[in-house]
Amino acid sequence: MTRIAAFFDLDKTVIAKSSTLAFSRPFFQEGLINRRAVLKSAYAQFVFMLAGADADQMDRMRAHITALAAGWDVEQIRSIVSETLHDIVDPLVYKEATQLIADHKAEGHDVVIVSASGEELVAPIAQMIGADYSVGTRMVVLDGRYTGDVDFYCAADNKAIAIKQLAVEHGYDLSKSYAYSDSVTDLPMLEVVGHPTVVNPDRGLRRTAAQKDWPVLQFSDPVSLRSRIPTPSGKTVAVTAISLGAVAAAGAAWYGLRRKRSRD
Repeated sequence: MTRIAAFFDLDKTVIAKSSTLAFSRPFFQEGLINRRAVLKSAYAQFVFMLAGADADQMDRMRAHITALAAGWDVEQIRSIVSETLHDIVDPLVYKEATQLIADHKAEGHDVVIVSASGEELVAPIAQMIGADYSVGTRMVVLDGRYTGDVDFYCAADNKAIAIKQLAVEHGYDLSKSYAYSDSVTDLPMLEVVGHPTVVNPDRGLRRTAAQKDWPVLQFSDPVSLRSRIPTPSGKTVAVTAISLGAVAAAGAAWYGLRRKRSRD
């Protein structure tokens, strides 16, 4: 029997901001990142939200964040992610994305999240929204600590490679499968399936979609999932590698709020 999958990018496709930069407050509180990292990542988030990140920006962001992660203890990251995942991600999920995912599942399609964020964030978020599988960036771990090296960076051409591997493993007919993304850097992912759709596209992807006559969707309504989707177990949320998202810094607004509270 032919199997069909729907592949979803994560940032600005399923959730309303960059998971790479959203998972910040607890890492700042735990002393894993400093004020300089906070301000630098706040600017990166601002740029991302305005126009998206191109391939060069993504590579620079990856290099910066993986360098920060070198030497961090895996167990500490596991604990922080497990305790704070729902508080951070729950308010960011687009209602339109959850409906589209439900529609695909009703048709008997597998739903797969494919993201440049790290596995330890992508997997539990995927479970929260009802996806069947997920693929994220994998970092190298040695003696229980992150080395700062990347085993697999799940972005650009590598997303298409991951999708093809999943197709072999699960028997997906890619010519009948679907893909959704907001970024022109995900063209390889969109072009590998028979039914590509762009969501909240950046300028480059909007231009390409017009040229190729691809459908364009606009998602704008984040909705809380807390009352509808069970909290994943600690085992499910447990991390195996630090991600781009796990070392992201908080926005400047949050930092200012924390300073104000500390003065009160």
